[in-house]
Amino acid sequence: MKKRTKEILEILDQQYGREYVCYLNYNTPWQLLIATMLSAQCTDARVNIVTKDLFQKYDTLEKFAYADLKELEQDIKPTGFYHNKAKNIIACTKALVEQFDGAVPSSLEDLTSLAGVGRKTANVIRGNIFHEPSVVVDTHVKRISRRLGLTKNEDPEKVEFDLMKELPKDHWILYNIQIITFGRSICTARSPKCEECFLQKYCKEYKM
Repeated sequence: MKKRTKEILEILDQQYGREYVCYLNYNTPWQLLIATMLSAQCTDARVNIVTKDLFQKYDTLEKFAYADLKELEQDIKPTGFYHNKAKNIIACTKALVEQFDGAVPSSLEDLTSLAGVGRKTANVIRGNIFHEPSVVVDTHVKRISRRLGLTKNEDPEKVEFDLMKELPKDHWILYNIQIITFGRSICTARSPKCEECFLQKYCKEYKM
């Protein structure tokens, strides 16, 4: 590992600790899968408000799999893109019930074969449920990894592979958790708080 990368990770550990935190509320693996699908283009806080009632109403996987599309659309409407999300949730949960005996699979191939599940969602599941080291590339991770010079790529899959090379495995999930916090509080997309930033000297965009 490069000295520079090591220093960045040490600072992140000091600031945010090494505890694994999931910002989405869930009790079962399939609930986390649905919550992650809902979180696309939506804040985790809003998803948690929606899933509080959603998971009480649809308290089994089967209820999602055989849900009425229009009704489910209304139930998840506040998360945005609800037509697509509802369609994918029904198709995805149906596949879980009919092809995977109601269990959420652990392999990247099986997960990404499900409707509406891309690499990012699959890696959230692999990291949080199966504790498989996974690099999750969301908007914060992509933006900040580029600012820190850990990748030059824009494509999330390429960013993922760059970070897998750059970061030690024990930091794959951790880095994502730390960077989300950092991205929400300091290194925001618009008007980042550069003067408060503890990673200022590693930033490629600072004082540009």
